[in-house]
Amino acid sequence: MDRRDEQLQAARKALQAGDHAGALAIAEELLAADPGDGDALYVAAVAARYAGKAEAAADYLAALHRAMPEYGRAWQEAGHLAVARNQPEEAIAAFSRAVRFNPALEASWRELARLQAAAGRTAEARAASAQRERIVALPRELLAVTNHLHEGRLLRAEEICRHYLRARPQETEGMRLLAQIGIRLGVLDDAEFLLESAVAFAPEDIQLRLDYIDALRRRQKFERSREEAEALYARDPDNPLFQSHLAIESLQTGDYDRAFELFGQVLEKLPHDPATLTSRGHALKTMGRQADAVESYRAAFAAKPDHGDAYYALANLKTYRFTDDEMAAMREQAARPELAFMDRVHIAFALGKGHEDRGEYAESFAHYREGNDLKRAQTRYSADAMTAELARQREACTADLFARHEGDGHRAPDPIFILGLPRAGSTLLEQILASHSQIDGTLELPNILSLAHRLRGRKASASRYPDILHDLTAEQLAKFGEQYIADTRIHRQGAPFFIDKMPNNFRHIGLIQLILPNATIIDARRDPMDCCFSGFKQLFAEGQEFTYGLEEIGRYYADYVDLMQHWDEVLPGRVLRVNHEDVLDDLEGQTRRMLDHIGLPFEEQCLAFHETKRAVRTASSEQVRQPITRAGQGAWKPYEEWLDPLKAALQP
Repeated sequence: MDRRDEQLQAARKALQAGDHAGALAIAEELLAADPGDGDALYVAAVAARYAGKAEAAADYLAALHRAMPEYGRAWQEAGHLAVARNQPEEAIAAFSRAVRFNPALEASWRELARLQAAAGRTAEARAASAQRERIVALPRELLAVTNHLHEGRLLRAEEICRHYLRARPQETEGMRLLAQIGIRLGVLDDAEFLLESAVAFAPEDIQLRLDYIDALRRRQKFERSREEAEALYARDPDNPLFQSHLAIESLQTGDYDRAFELFGQVLEKLPHDPATLTSRGHALKTMGRQADAVESYRAAFAAKPDHGDAYYALANLKTYRFTDDEMAAMREQAARPELAFMDRVHIAFALGKGHEDRGEYAESFAHYREGNDLKRAQTRYSADAMTAELARQREACTADLFARHEGDGHRAPDPIFILGLPRAGSTLLEQILASHSQIDGTLELPNILSLAHRLRGRKASASRYPDILHDLTAEQLAKFGEQYIADTRIHRQGAPFFIDKMPNNFRHIGLIQLILPNATIIDARRDPMDCCFSGFKQLFAEGQEFTYGLEEIGRYYADYVDLMQHWDEVLPGRVLRVNHEDVLDDLEGQTRRMLDHIGLPFEEQCLAFHETKRAVRTASSEQVRQPITRAGQGAWKPYEEWLDPLKAALQP
């Protein structure tokens, strides 16, 4: 145990012994060394409250919320402080946020029940009391698992949960928690199996069914997730929760008419529900109905002024310009210290776009940086670890490996992999090619990433991938390729070829070559400063954590270029590189070049790609519905004075 841990343990013991001044003194010593130490801030806040120093406690909590915005115990402590200061409404808000981030906090449920009852909110008080009773009834092991899970200690949560389930293999709440851990660790196949089994044991448990639907969707088993949502809806067709889930699953299977009908049913009962209005807006945007999408997004934040998701959705249209009133409303929300974490992130990125459109680049960059800083603090991304991971691809995927397996794998020529970095112009290439009569556009499919994850094995600290590629037999490689074709069929509309536009597949070109040697691979590349700064401005849902810092994204681009050079050396001629700038200069020439590489004749419709009617789900959806534009070129130049870390990372 290092000195910091010893001091922290001493502070906690002092707190338990009632020595509040002593605990606070130790915590302050820790904070002098590291002002952002979340554990020390928590001890300091608790000790200061017990010592009667309410203002100091509030200051420590404010710093703790900045450092760990989704730490449930911090919000629970904020609730206790509000009670001590006789601020019942603030206490209700804090305890509510506490249980949202960690539903295992029994004290927060207890206080919520008491405070809601005192305020005359009988129904809410009963609900909180029921949740408290559920928590109290949980076995202590599962209570510990729930706490560890929601406080980010996933490996400890998994260890306790597996030990518990060994003695009680059919305990459905334990299975559900282990599945949640699996989802957070990215082990989606295990999570799906656990939830499928748990639903079989407890078919009436609605939460299990909702979790199962979520797992199926994450695995992109959209037909199955829709079947499960249909079954829930059939139980109670008037239930807005079931209507909403079925609407979302209908979207995933391309049944937009049904989705819009269901969204309409929800909004009949809950006309101002911000989540439904936002989801409907996303669906309208995907279908190219931009004006209707804008109306739906605006209705969402009109109903809930701090609903950051709707503001960011407007910014993410790329073509929308915020009004002065909307800018003022966002600034007002951003100034509220109690604004929820993701609302703050969404509004930061939206304000960045709003100021950019006004030519106010200093304000714009400050907001983009704030949003990225918030997200980076939430992740565990390591540029060094990514550099090492990509280096392992170069070490394992040698020319000898591919020569040894020449003629192996599944021979289907159907897939066209468009890969590279996000914001490199891949959606434009997809839209051009999907306008061809022989090519289906699909999604950013996770299948290759999922296979690579399975090949890593169960121990994250001792990954077998990519070295395991040397141990796979010809039969296994063919089976993996055949499985990929089978699993992706749901996304196709019947054309002989289809596009998989997952950008991160560039890391796994060796795996693609071994299992699908006849697939087409296109590297979408863009000017490094344009590409990286565009990624920095874009808030990605998940999977692109390297975009949250200028140095991180610059290093990732440099590592990507190095790895692509390796693929060119060991698989000469295999990858077609298409530069975004060349497409802007010569659309027809580059289109013919791509079609020649695939082995298809030229079709004029590919040049009128912006007229193609299809669902587009990426951030560039509105841009590819317009003719070729150079608006994105050089967009980083007005920000140049703040981009030295990016330039330094790209320089090698």
